[in-house]
Amino acid sequence: MLNLQQIESDLVIAMKAKDQLSVEVLRGLKTRVQNEKTALKNRTEEAVETSLNGELTEIQIVALIRSEVKRRKESAQVYIQGARAELAEKELKEAAILEKYLPAQMSDADLSALVEKAIAENGFVAKDFGAAMGKLKAQVGDKAEGSVLARILKEKLK
Repeated sequence: MLNLQQIESDLVIAMKAKDQLSVEVLRGLKTRVQNEKTALKNRTEEAVETSLNGELTEIQIVALIRSEVKRRKESAQVYIQGARAELAEKELKEAAILEKYLPAQMSDADLSALVEKAIAENGFVAKDFGAAMGKLKAQVGDKAEGSVLARILKEKLK
């Protein structure tokens, strides 16, 4: 189970290994998790979503990590467009470090098969994209990014 203690443990290992990039990324992640935990405590209506001991749930931590990975990949694209390959490379390395904490992702082939099955079973057509996406997202959960699932669904509904 992924939690703040796991991140802290990996941070200590990275510090001992003198892996500066991992240390920087994990410190940032630890800070982001702690800030989100504090923010949730301050929002009474969402404080119920934390686990019983006041910690963020694994789902919430995974969502934070996903947003950090997405941010870094978007930054890398901007750097590539601006001809700053060295900065893009650093952002992609940081994203790779964070991706280690995400659940294993389904392959495009597996997603494609799942989409085809859902289309066949439910008779989805192009206008049913939203309903199909909702059903598939519920099946897939966090095993695939929404953007990848949406891309495959759009291809299959044409």
